[in-house]
Amino acid sequence: MRLNKFIAQAGIASRREADKLIKGATVTINGVVEVNPAYDVQVSDDVRYDNARIKPESNIRIILLNKPEGYITTVKDPMRRKTVMDLIQTEERLFPVGRLDKDSTGLLLLTNDGALANKLMHPKNRIPRIYKVVIDKVFRGWEVKRLATRVYIGQKEWGRAEVVEQQQVKGRATVLLRLYQGKKREVRRMMYRMKRKLFSLDRIQFGPIELGNIARGAWRDLNESELKALDKLNS
Repeated sequence: MRLNKFIAQAGIASRREADKLIKGATVTINGVVEVNPAYDVQVSDDVRYDNARIKPESNIRIILLNKPEGYITTVKDPMRRKTVMDLIQTEERLFPVGRLDKDSTGLLLLTNDGALANKLMHPKNRIPRIYKVVIDKVFRGWEVKRLATRVYIGQKEWGRAEVVEQQQVKGRATVLLRLYQGKKREVRRMMYRMKRKLFSLDRIQFGPIELGNIARGAWRDLNESELKALDKLNS
């Protein structure tokens, strides 16, 4: 088994994040630092991350968190800021699927299933995310088309979003946006380029999983129908 897959199945991180951990010299094999994500792990190998021995998880768990503002989406933070893991009480070693920035709220999945995380996050799979943004005014027709085509968001990157629906109430507009990839702060960068004042950003859906009415800061395990819906993505 490739080392990055081994780490993902051990519930440390997604395969993409595992590549970074390995190249960052945080993983040892039989006492020797290994920086090759493609290293072929053998049954007899002693694999350690941060000096703790790891092995693939046998009990898969996926939970849904309604992330509040003020928490960063990471497992550990060297600056000791509040992380989403501070909100979760569980014995399993879980990690976030993708990210929501500190000031954003809403649906965040956490799991110890590295293969699923990789499936959900990889751009080629085009797993939709829906965000509810509150801005100062709705988008005009040509702006809707521009968002759906592409918007330059800086750093040689382009953003893209479909306007699902929008409604203006006095000085504020509520807009639902559908995105198919997760560039860093993509929605915020698009709103800035489209000259919109952004009041709030809330993710309400990731693939087939909807946020629903779970309280801000609360979390729950996915139910059977939601797990089946995710299984269909892997088929």
